[in-house]
Amino acid sequence: MSDVLRIAVAGCAGRMGRTLLYLIENDADLVLAGGFEHEGSPHQGKPLAGLAQIANAGLVVEPTVASLGKKIDVLIDFTTPFATVEHIAALVDKQIPAVIGTTGFKTEQEAEIIEAAKHIPIVKSGNMSLGVNLLNELVRRAAASLGEEFDIEISEAHHRHKIDAPSGTALMLGEAAAKGRQVDLDKNSVRGRDRIMAERQAGQIGFSVTRAGGIIGEHEVLFGSEDEVLVLSHKAMSRSLFARGALTAAKWLQDKPAGLYTMRDVLGLQGA
Repeated sequence: MSDVLRIAVAGCAGRMGRTLLYLIENDADLVLAGGFEHEGSPHQGKPLAGLAQIANAGLVVEPTVASLGKKIDVLIDFTTPFATVEHIAALVDKQIPAVIGTTGFKTEQEAEIIEAAKHIPIVKSGNMSLGVNLLNELVRRAAASLGEEFDIEISEAHHRHKIDAPSGTALMLGEAAAKGRQVDLDKNSVRGRDRIMAERQAGQIGFSVTRAGGIIGEHEVLFGSEDEVLVLSHKAMSRSLFARGALTAAKWLQDKPAGLYTMRDVLGLQGA
């Protein structure tokens, strides 16, 4: 593999896609290999340069991975579960690694990605942020250290256009809490308490969701006992932090063997 990493962007006309285009173009270690949009997108065939005010001339928005034509070292995908699974299948055929920031996968879609990772290296994370992944580790440790007298509540807020709820990051934090408590999240989570006319049960991990305005991403994990409350939180100030994390993952992915990796691997937290 060359010293300069050639990166393609799925969903290049979206908010995250445009951010990635700009950051790739302004990173000396990276080359923008192209971008593509879904069938029917009004951006198809138009210059990539018009999406993010970049200087790269000659590249246009393509319809598929296959149509990019140029050599690709890594694809970064922040699209939709259905689209991502389709893209990954094409990448397996071409032996191209992937960084997946898409969230909201169904069980069968997760299984398809796991199968694909037997053939190509994939970094997949519900959140690419360095801070969030450190928060995830802190949540796991706090849950392991604090007994069931501490209730766990996870709250998240995102912009009005976000489709999946709870967010992939909230679920990631829930999994960390469940792992710390050595319990199954699915059997212990509560997704809203509307019309639940009963006291909270010990060991439950609660979730609450806000969708409003242009909120980029806010997550809070509360541990509360009768005597004290511990709150661990993260607030995204710019969408570029997720894109920068994805690019860090793409660089780390070079020369890695086939397998399904997370940002814990990228950041060296697996042994922590």
